[in-house]
Amino acid sequence: QVQLVEAGGGLVQAGGSLRLSCAASGRTFSSYAVGWFRQAPGKEREFVAYIKWSGTNTYYADSVKGRFTISRDNAKNTVYLQMNSLKPEDTAVYYCAAREARTIVVFTKPSDYDYWGQGTQDTVSS
Repeated sequence: QVQLVEAGGGLVQAGGSLRLSCAASGRTFSSYAVGWFRQAPGKEREFVAYIKWSGTNTYYADSVKGRFTISRDNAKNTVYLQMNSLKPEDTAVYYCAAREARTIVVFTKPSDYDYWGQGTQDTVSS
């Protein structure tokens, strides 16, 4: 079992930055692939970014490519999402998710993941 806790959300103006963190506890986190997802009111949960268990591979949704960066520090059992050049359409609840996977496969669907955090609200004002 893995427990995930997100932090770092808040209110920011368009063009600003936020850094989210996802802290894991319970198991050896270095064996887990991690994804960030977001869900805006009235919309389905959508994929944002993915990082391989080792941190050597990342993958992004087209909507955030070049603006968001996912990284991890396995020594601290934490994954980060640096969000720059934020837009009002980035407003959503952001979730991190994890699954045990030492593989090169990129997981982009919510159903691919076994563990979820509680979410953190990010609001970007225009």
